[in-house]
Amino acid sequence: MSVLSATGQQQLEDNLVAAGVLTAAQLADAKEAAKKAGKPVLSYLVESQLVTDEQLTKATAEVTKVPYVNLLSANIDPKILSLLPQEIAERYMAVPLGEMQHRLVVAMLDADNIQAVDFLSNRIGRPLKVYVASEASIRAILSQYASRLDTQMDGLVAADFNGAESEVSVDNKKGKKDSEIKTIVQDSPISKALNAILEFAARNRASDIHIEPLEKELKVRCRIDGVLREIMRLPKNTEPALISRIKILSNLKIDEHRSPQDGNFTVLVDDKKIDLRIAIAPVVWGEQVVIRLLDKSGTSLKLEDMGYAGRALRTIRKGLERPNGMILTSGPTGSGKSTSLYALIQEILSDTINIVTLEDPVEYKMEGINQIQVNAEVGLSFASGLRSILRQDPDVVMVGEIRDKETAQLAVQAALTGHLVFSTLHTNSAAGILPRLLDMGVEPFLIASTVHTVIGQRLVRKIPDDGKQSYQSSASETAVIQTAIGSLLPQSEDKIQSVAEDLGYKSLPLATQNAYTLSKGTDSPSTPGGYKGRIGLYEVFEVSEAIQGLIMKSATSTDIQKQAQVEGMITMRQDGYLKALDGRTTIAEINRVAAEDNA
Repeated sequence: MSVLSATGQQQLEDNLVAAGVLTAAQLADAKEAAKKAGKPVLSYLVESQLVTDEQLTKATAEVTKVPYVNLLSANIDPKILSLLPQEIAERYMAVPLGEMQHRLVVAMLDADNIQAVDFLSNRIGRPLKVYVASEASIRAILSQYASRLDTQMDGLVAADFNGAESEVSVDNKKGKKDSEIKTIVQDSPISKALNAILEFAARNRASDIHIEPLEKELKVRCRIDGVLREIMRLPKNTEPALISRIKILSNLKIDEHRSPQDGNFTVLVDDKKIDLRIAIAPVVWGEQVVIRLLDKSGTSLKLEDMGYAGRALRTIRKGLERPNGMILTSGPTGSGKSTSLYALIQEILSDTINIVTLEDPVEYKMEGINQIQVNAEVGLSFASGLRSILRQDPDVVMVGEIRDKETAQLAVQAALTGHLVFSTLHTNSAAGILPRLLDMGVEPFLIASTVHTVIGQRLVRKIPDDGKQSYQSSASETAVIQTAIGSLLPQSEDKIQSVAEDLGYKSLPLATQNAYTLSKGTDSPSTPGGYKGRIGLYEVFEVSEAIQGLIMKSATSTDIQKQAQVEGMITMRQDGYLKALDGRTTIAEINRVAAEDNA
């Protein structure tokens, strides 16, 4: 951002008021508050969200007479990006945009930096046309460098991978320490290839990397916002070296190719530590590697931020007030169950209670709680660990997952003896948790007397605010919405506010409308398919006396689901449609993730 003189700043403030971004009263109040806080007025305006960074950048450009450009939804040709190396673009916060009258157009955060402009002009070898852009705009283009992973790899795949792999294997057999091996191969083509893959995944918010051997090549896919996308293919001769490199970093046996192996290590990307969980398994054409990326730096543990609202949120908080019993959450792998448990802990975290967790692995490291890592190699299983925990005078116990009969029975006993127990199970719906415990051999009367709050969940992709477009629902979409949530929506104008408050939304449309306002995103490199990030769909119910009666009769999950809905539970599918009406996701996403039988 340009440094303005006193006159320039005054003109900038006047422009913000003239453009209707701020009122004169708001500006005066902000100046007073900034003075008390000891902060510059412009910084305070952005921090207090009175002015967006984009608005401030545009207003500054008008004062400094430098042309402004908004790049949040721009898509730059890879050939243009290749004119300026990524490391230089990141260092100077400058990105190439195109060509104009034999000059290269470049957007910069600090367009007044003459030295930087001269350096970039000399580096590119041609004169520049400079625009100013916000930091968010510059980073949106920088993220497109990461999407050019195949280009980054071109120079690496031609290297002698087989020779490098052989050298690593020999060194390992000589008995060198892992740290020495890592130093030896740090600058090898293998390391550069792996680093490029890991950096691409981290910068694109991937949760998993799949390295899959085929007959004649190696396929690399990333799971971004819950959906797998192929990002590149490598020659078959890169496979042995790449797999060996991963094994070395994970402290695994590089000469073991017939048995599955699990390991972990940590990488640093953009000054953020990212924990990696490695799972290697033999397949027909070699060894498959799945890398789970655990980057919790951008994860909110507030229930509201995760998508809990209305009745579901009230039911959970009511359950958290109870001193004992069980709160269970269910869903498939990768549906955010562990994050929900951590959010529950965050809600009740206090120096007055002892919270102990048993996890595999410990994904979030939190102060104020005692976290235990399951280690099957030394006999520390969920069951044995839970026995130990109950001798540590806990008030709250979190068991990462109930996997077997023994763990289930111990968790129930913990709830019976005055502890509040959180845990997860793999079922398709919230109602499926209770029959699942029956299948594990837990007595019906024990389930009925201990389990008091049940959560089912899925994750759907979110529509980002940048590039969001509104449209009117089609006849088929309108019919689907009315069928799923018509009974929940307000039936008359005077009911809108009360129904919206009950369901946890600012406003809701009438059930009888001929069309509803929905939203969709803009497809771009930073928002593939028009999505960025994920939000939860939830169904939560309290185990009432009626549901306890069904448990005692060993009722099916369908019977329990129907009773929970009679008592007011919002299903995952209904929760999804409400979020679609709120502009957070799309009908297509809800239909992809939430099954019909949850309606």
